[in-house]
Amino acid sequence: MKKSIAFMALGGLLVAGSAQAFESTLTIGAMAGTTGIGPEASWRFHERFSVSANYTDGLDYSGDYETDDVNYSGDIGLQAGILKFDYFPFAGRFYLTAGAALPDMTADVNGTSNLSGGEFEFNGNLYNQEDIGSLNGSLVVADSVQPYVGIGWRSSHRSGFGVFSELGVMTTDVDVSLSTANGLEQSNAQLASDLREEERKLQEDADELSVFPVVTLGVSYTF
Repeated sequence: MKKSIAFMALGGLLVAGSAQAFESTLTIGAMAGTTGIGPEASWRFHERFSVSANYTDGLDYSGDYETDDVNYSGDIGLQAGILKFDYFPFAGRFYLTAGAALPDMTADVNGTSNLSGGEFEFNGNLYNQEDIGSLNGSLVVADSVQPYVGIGWRSSHRSGFGVFSELGVMTTDVDVSLSTANGLEQSNAQLASDLREEERKLQEDADELSVFPVVTLGVSYTF
């Protein structure tokens, strides 16, 4: 009987200790990374689990891309919202995360001829620069819901100020669209077909970037 009471008392102490071992926390912070800058919030409702959400914007990239015939240049604007489920395997700072990203990554592109005479060549056919005007296009890296996975480090199990970091990837959904400033493709079926072939080649090259790296660093406060 005494042993039973002792075991019951020990069990009660263990339950009480585990109940008091972790209290849910709310963390808010500011972050910067490869998708821009913005706020983040995280609710750690268990020592091993939390849900997090963030939104970033305000970062643009300028770049050039050359084919044998055309030099493409443009600015890509980035913004993204990400909702994640975090798992802390050691009940500490390190975590694994997975969720869904809603990015808006698009670019306006301008194309100039790489040929000595200033002509444009698409699919083996030559077109005068005067007839084309300039080559305009749009590049969409991702603008719909995309899967996201990553790993990170944060001290959301403790109250007070802290820092956090995360390394992840989200998938892309590339789309390329080309047109001429003079609209010649609307009356020239061959040019319209050649532009579609040029789009296909560019998209094949862009599809090699099947994921976009997401690297973030931030400061936070845990309540």
